[in-house]
Amino acid sequence: MPLTILRQDITQMQVDAIVNAANVQLKAGGGVCGAIFRAAGALQLQNACDPLSPIRTGEAVMTPGFHLPAKAVIHTAGPIYKDGKQGEEALLRASYRNSLQLALDQGFESIAFPLISSGIYGYPKKEALMVAADEIRLFLETEELDVYLTVFDKTAFTISDELMGGISSYIDANYKGLINEESEERSIRIVQDNLEYASYEQQSKVPPIQDKRLEDWLNNLDESFSDTLLRWIDAKGLSDIEVYKRANIDRKLFSKIRRGQGYNPSKRTAIALAIALKLNLEETNALLEKAGYALSPSQLFDVIVECFILNEIYDIFEINAVLFRYDQPVFGSI
Repeated sequence: MPLTILRQDITQMQVDAIVNAANVQLKAGGGVCGAIFRAAGALQLQNACDPLSPIRTGEAVMTPGFHLPAKAVIHTAGPIYKDGKQGEEALLRASYRNSLQLALDQGFESIAFPLISSGIYGYPKKEALMVAADEIRLFLETEELDVYLTVFDKTAFTISDELMGGISSYIDANYKGLINEESEERSIRIVQDNLEYASYEQQSKVPPIQDKRLEDWLNNLDESFSDTLLRWIDAKGLSDIEVYKRANIDRKLFSKIRRGQGYNPSKRTAIALAIALKLNLEETNALLEKAGYALSPSQLFDVIVECFILNEIYDIFEINAVLFRYDQPVFGSI
C-alpha cells in the first residue's frame, strides 16, 4: 500500500523507519519529537543524535530506533511557518523528499511520517497535509515504498463546503442505518435544495443497464475477477502502473490479482480498482460481483463511495479525505 493515512501513535508503528519532526539541534523536544525520544530511550537516542547535529532545515539524518518497534528513526527539521512567503513549502517538501530518499537508500520497505511542522512550528494543518501528500505521491510515481502518514486532526483534510454538503445530503438520503421518518423528510428537502448533485430519485436508483453492455456481461458470466479487470484495463487504454497507482495499492498485490490463480481481492481493493478505472456505478457493481461483493446501503463506507462514483469524482485522495472525516477506513489502510 503505497500511501496510507491513518490515526495511530507513530511510536507504535512496526515499520522499518519512523520520521521524527526534529529541531535543527536534534534535541528532545515536545509533541511528537518528545514522544519518540521517550519511547526510544531518551538518553540513548540523544547520544546517537549529538554527533549528527546541527542539521539544516529540510535535511534528513538517521539513528537506530533503540526501544521503538521501528528499526530506525529518520530525523528531519521542518520549517518554522511565518507567512508562507519565506520558502516554507520548498523546505517542507525537502523534509519529506530527503526522508524518503534516505529510507530508500537504506533498502527500507516502509516508513511512517507525522505531519511535519504542523505543531509548534505553526504550519497550517490543511496546507501541511496537502504538501505531504503531494510530495509523497510524486516520490511514489517512480519508487516503490510503503509510506504511512499519521494524522489525528480531521480538520487537516481540505474538503469544500459544497462537496461536504453534497456528501452529507446523499448519506442522509441513502444510508439505511440513518433512515427514519424525520431524517427521510429532511434528507429529501436537503437534496432537492442542493443544485450541485442529482435529485434524490436519480441518486437512489442505479442507472438502467444499456442493452449492449448487458449483452457484453452476459457473454462473460464465467469470467474471473482478474480476467474482467484486465479486460477493463485494455478497454480504458491504461497501463498496469497507472491503475495500481490510481488505486493506491501495492504493486505486489496488483501482481497477485493480475496472475489470478484463485486469488480474490478484498472488497476495498476491488472498489479501489473500479475507481482507478473510472467505472460508473453499473460497471462498478458488475466488477464487484465478479469478486463476490456488492455495494450496500447499510454500509456507510459504500454509500460514500457510491456518491463519489455517481458524481464522477475518481480521486482516491479526495475520497479518502471524506472517509477519514466520517471515521471510515480509507483506501490503502490496513
